[in-house]
Amino acid sequence: MDYIDCMLVPVKIADRAAYHKFAEEIDAAFIAHGALEVVDCWGVDVEDGELTSMPKAVDLQDGEAVGFAWIRWPSKDVRDAAYAKVFADDGPFNAFPFDGRRMIFGGFEPMVDLKAKHGGH
Repeated sequence: MDYIDCMLVPVKIADRAAYHKFAEEIDAAFIAHGALEVVDCWGVDVEDGELTSMPKAVDLQDGEAVGFAWIRWPSKDVRDAAYAKVFADDGPFNAFPFDGRRMIFGGFEPMVDLKAKHGGH
């Protein structure tokens, strides 16, 4: 069964290019180690809520935006093996262009996975 990783991160707006470069590089590493799909997104319509919200979840500060990503894996076992390789102690992906202490993440098993049959229009 597929396995999905999701994450929210606070990124300084001034660091958007560095975040984009990091995402391209780490996403390619995830694909090389078995990920089926990786999508990184830059928040453009992410409102602060009264009780909860994405900005509150990552303790968004002035001058920051919310980054959102998901990774589709063929299984949790493939994901676990890939993470061990991608985040090896001597690897290039242990320094993030965002505050990793405020990252929200989790792993999920899909319940509904519906795709358009006509090209999405």
